[in-house]
Amino acid sequence: MLLYYISTLILYIYQCMRSLIITPLIFLFSFPYIGICQEIDLFAQFNGRYNYTAIGNTLNSLENNTTNLCETLLLPSSSASLSMQPNQNIIAAYLFWAGSGLGDTQVKLNDSIITADDTYNVSYFPVPSLELFYFSCYAEITNQIISEGNTDYELSELDISDVLTSQAGYCQSSTNFAGWSIYIIYEEATLPLNQINLFQGLEIINRNVQEKVITLDNINVLDNIGAKIGFLAWEGDNALNFGESISINGNVLSNPPLNLANNAFNGTNSFTGETNLYNCDLDFYNIENNIGIGDTQVEIKLTTGAIDPSNNQFRADLIILNNIITVLNSQLPDATPSINSITNDCGSRTIEVNYTAYNLNSTDPLPANTPIAFYIEGVLIAQTQTQNTIPINGSEAGTISIDLPTTVTENNFILEMIVDDDGNGNGTVVETMETNNSYLLRANLIPLPQITDLNEMIACDVGYNSATYNLTEALGQIQNHLGFQYYNTIEDLNNDFNEIIDPEAFEAQNTPESVFIKADTSACYDIFQLPLITKNCPPIVPQGFSPNNDGFNDFFKIQGLYTIFEKHELFIYNRYGTLIFKGNDALKWYGKSNEGINNQGDIIPVGTYFYVLELNDENFKTPLTGWVYVNY
Repeated sequence: MLLYYISTLILYIYQCMRSLIITPLIFLFSFPYIGICQEIDLFAQFNGRYNYTAIGNTLNSLENNTTNLCETLLLPSSSASLSMQPNQNIIAAYLFWAGSGLGDTQVKLNDSIITADDTYNVSYFPVPSLELFYFSCYAEITNQIISEGNTDYELSELDISDVLTSQAGYCQSSTNFAGWSIYIIYEEATLPLNQINLFQGLEIINRNVQEKVITLDNINVLDNIGAKIGFLAWEGDNALNFGESISINGNVLSNPPLNLANNAFNGTNSFTGETNLYNCDLDFYNIENNIGIGDTQVEIKLTTGAIDPSNNQFRADLIILNNIITVLNSQLPDATPSINSITNDCGSRTIEVNYTAYNLNSTDPLPANTPIAFYIEGVLIAQTQTQNTIPINGSEAGTISIDLPTTVTENNFILEMIVDDDGNGNGTVVETMETNNSYLLRANLIPLPQITDLNEMIACDVGYNSATYNLTEALGQIQNHLGFQYYNTIEDLNNDFNEIIDPEAFEAQNTPESVFIKADTSACYDIFQLPLITKNCPPIVPQGFSPNNDGFNDFFKIQGLYTIFEKHELFIYNRYGTLIFKGNDALKWYGKSNEGINNQGDIIPVGTYFYVLELNDENFKTPLTGWVYVNY
C-alpha cells in the first residue's frame, strides 16, 4: 500500500504540481488524497485586432453545496444568448462542457450533435478510500457559430445521471455538477493589435491540495493597456469562500461586486453579470496593473481552504480550472517556415531546397535578413536569410543549394529548417510565438545507379586494333527507358561530359574497349556497360593485280591484312617453286622480286604466281595459300 501511495504521488507531481507548499508532517499523512490532473498548456494563439467573449450556463438548478439530492439539481438542458456587434467578425469558437464522472463525449447544441475533440480528467479524494473523477470536453464549433450567429444556444443531452446513481460519493461530497460554455474569438477593426492566448487543460484545488501555481509561457507584452485575463472554472460554490483567492504575479484579483477578492469562484459570468451559474464560473479581470511591458511569463496562483470562524473547523471549496485566456497588446512578427520540395540529381550529394518563410500569425512585419538555418540530426549544414521585409500575412519563397557534408552517410534523412535561427540555436527577432519556427521534411538522395553489363559487340579490325560500331544495335537488350546517351567513360557519364555524338558510327581505338550507355528513367537513369571487342577477321586475298604504276591496283592488296595482322609474313613463289619475294606489314608486293640470286628488284614477267601467307596470329595458325595472276 505504501508503494502504491508513493508511486501515485510521483505521478501526480510529474503531471500536475507546479508549486506545493506543505510541511513534512502534512505531506506524510496527506498523499492518499492526491488525485490526477492534466496541466493547463497553450492550446491556441491568435494575433491581430482580436478580442473574445464568452457565454454559458449550468445544468445545476441550485448550488450543489446546499443539498445532497442529486435528482433535484440537474436540468436536462440550459441556454444562453449570444449578442455580437455587426462589426465583430468571428474568427474561432470553442464549446466546453464538463461534469462529474469520466466524461460524456457527445452532446447537442441547438440541433447539432457535437462530439468532443478531446477530453480532460481530474480526480479528488474526499476521503482516503474514495476517488471521484471529473471531466471536461471541448469541440471546435466555429462554423456553427458563424452560421447561426446571434441567437439563443441551448445545450442538451449532457447526461451524468448514471454516474451519480452508481457513485453516491458525488452527492455526499456535494460535487455533483454539469455545465457548458462557448468561447468566441472575434476581430474588430477598432481594436489594438492584440495577442490572445488560450490555455486549457484541467487542474484542481481542494481541501487536500489547497494551492496551485500555474506558469503561462509564450506571452509577449508590448503594452499593458487593456490587458485582461479570463477563466473557465467548475464546481465553485458561493457559500464556500474560505481561503479562496486567485492572483496574478503575486497580486490578488477581484472584480467587485461580482467577484470579491476572497470569493473568486462563486457561479458568475463577468460578460453578462449573471450570478446564478451554479458551480460554473465564466469570468475575466483587467490586469493592466498586474503585468509589465516586456513580460513573457504570467504566474497564476489559486488557493482554497481556511478555518471557519463560526465553528472553528477547516473548510475548503473544490475548484476545477478548465482554461485561462489572456488578451495582451502585442505588435510582433511570427516567423514560420515551410520546405516545399527537396530535389537531388542522381548520384549527387547536392540538394536543392525550395522553401517559404511566412509571417502569418503576426501583428508586425518580419524584418529583412532574418536568419534561416538548416540542420540534419542537430548539425548545422547551411544558412541563409530572408531577403525582404515580410508583411503581416505575407511570405517569401527562396531556394538554396546545399552540399551535404561527409557526416551525412545515409541516403534517407530528415532536413530541419528553422527560421529566425543564427546557426547556434539563437533567435534574433522577438516573435508572437517562439515555438513554431521549425519545419521537418524527409529527404531521399538518389544513389548512383549500379552498372549493368550488356552482351559484347564484336567488329573486325580495320587497322591498328580499331573498328567501327553501331552502338544503337545494343538497345535491343535495354527495355522501357525514355532516352539514351553514350559516353567513353563512367566519369564522363556521371558528369554529363564528352557525349558520343554519332553512336551509329563509333570508332573504337582499342580492344577490348567499353562504352557506357545512360538510359533515362522517370526518376533517374540506369547505366549499362557495353564491351566492344575488335578482332582480326580472315584477310581477303585478290586473284590478281597490275603493277603498272597507273595508280590503280598497283600492289598485291590483301584486304584486312596490313596494320591488322601486323606480324604477318608473305612469301611469293614462281611456277617453278622458287621464292622470289618475301614481305611483311611494312613491305608490300609491287610485282618486283626481292629474293633469289639473279632477279632481286627486277620486275617479274606476266604470269601466275603462288603465295604463302603466314598470319602469325594465335587464332589463325594455318597459313593461307593460293595463286595470284600478275598482268601489266
